[in-house]
Amino acid sequence: MRLLKPAQRVEAVHELNVSELTARGIQGIIIDLDNTLTEWNEYHLCPKVHQWLSDLEVQGIKVCILSNNKEKRVQPFAAGCRIPYYISGARKPRRKGFIRAMQIMGTTPENTIVIGDQIFTDVLGGNRSGIHTVLVNPISRREFFGTRMVRRIERIVLREKKPRSERKKFFVFKRREGQP
Repeated sequence: MRLLKPAQRVEAVHELNVSELTARGIQGIIIDLDNTLTEWNEYHLCPKVHQWLSDLEVQGIKVCILSNNKEKRVQPFAAGCRIPYYISGARKPRRKGFIRAMQIMGTTPENTIVIGDQIFTDVLGGNRSGIHTVLVNPISRREFFGTRMVRRIERIVLREKKPRSERKKFFVFKRREGQP
């Protein structure tokens, strides 16, 4: 279960402070595309994410999109956003794509972070590769059918990560009068 636990959680990518990343020595970011940078199958960035990517570039932090999606989806998006590095058809959570992304950027697990919206692809793959993982909330509810099915399991995993006192109680047993 520890491989399914993100090192950090934030609402959205633009909430990660670029100055703090620089201060921590982060030199590269491996980032998911759909529902992390933009909505599923969309090609535009919201202004906050666009500004965040610009701030990363100014600070010299490299970005590599790592997506299970096809080249015809990932390449035009990366080009349109001026993100020089991308890997499509990554087959996450396999480590190969994460290792390749670090090779492309010239980074190591110690100075790289992984950002994504899915536990069983982004977090699991990043943790298996020894990289600091950041789980973000999906941008939209609209997504690939298979992903929607996996989200149900993710909700169970995320719920189990809460301390026992914070978990939702499903059964409430009442004592009858006169019973111990």
